[in-house]
Amino acid sequence: MSAIIRDLAHLAHIEMYTPKLDESARFFTEIMGMYVSAAIGDSIYLRAYDDYEHHSLKLTANKHAGIGHFAWRTQSPAALERREEALSKTKYAVGWHDGDLGHGPSYQFRYPSGHLAELYFETHKFKASGDSVSALKNTASKFPARGINVRRIDHLNLLAPDIRAFRDFQLHYIGGNLSESIVDNLEDMNPQAVWFQVNSKSYDLAVTADHLGLNGRFHHLTYAVNSREEVLIAADICLENGIFIETGPHKHAIQQTFFLYVYEPGGNRIEIANTTARLILDPDVETVYWTLEERKKGQAWGLATVPSFHTRGTPMPEEL
Repeated sequence: MSAIIRDLAHLAHIEMYTPKLDESARFFTEIMGMYVSAAIGDSIYLRAYDDYEHHSLKLTANKHAGIGHFAWRTQSPAALERREEALSKTKYAVGWHDGDLGHGPSYQFRYPSGHLAELYFETHKFKASGDSVSALKNTASKFPARGINVRRIDHLNLLAPDIRAFRDFQLHYIGGNLSESIVDNLEDMNPQAVWFQVNSKSYDLAVTADHLGLNGRFHHLTYAVNSREEVLIAADICLENGIFIETGPHKHAIQQTFFLYVYEPGGNRIEIANTTARLILDPDVETVYWTLEERKKGQAWGLATVPSFHTRGTPMPEEL
């Protein structure tokens, strides 16, 4: 077994494309309860109340929904240098970027699936002031008491045509541990989906098979709330505000996430979830494998997964 590369700290942010910038911004501020950190040109930067960085979501106006890029923060400047050295020897390296609002220089690269990503360490840590200061000194900013009140960015799910290639690239060049995986069967072990752990959370990135065989598509972004009850309340809030609910509230068997999936106005899938039921503290934990036959049993309590969850991603095929 190869040594686990532990140079990543966490999923840092995602740039999400939306054809309805103003409506998407209202969704994330009024429904999700997020704060606007900045608005520059065609982009709006947002953060949940306990995100410690300048932003965890960058909304950018675009003809179609989807993902622009996403970012990992590394454990240290030395960790960033190690990843740059490894990536620079591959055909997927893009190179250094001066950095965006809220963080310093980043090293950009593409995954085998075509997704653009970056690594950085230098970051602007949010400092609350005025009405945004929390009464709790260990919380990044004041509980917004608005909408769903999401607490922090949790994880990202991408679609890829070649899961094995994505898995091997992540583990060999970027880092983390394969916490769980869906395989066709326990004999062939062909991966159909993978979940990567980089800290004590059970995963920060999930990648599932794009059954259309397309590159660069987005499945969902997840923000965490404090309890299962808040996921149930989130469903009521979405119902009352005309937000389309795709599936849930319910519990995943894989990773045991208690979830709600909705579509934001731009067409991207968003998950509101309580994800802290399962932490991984074991430093040499073994990967949990699920077969396609086991997955046919549905989610944790037997509810079948809606077909669109397996087939719909952004951008849509006709938009590529």
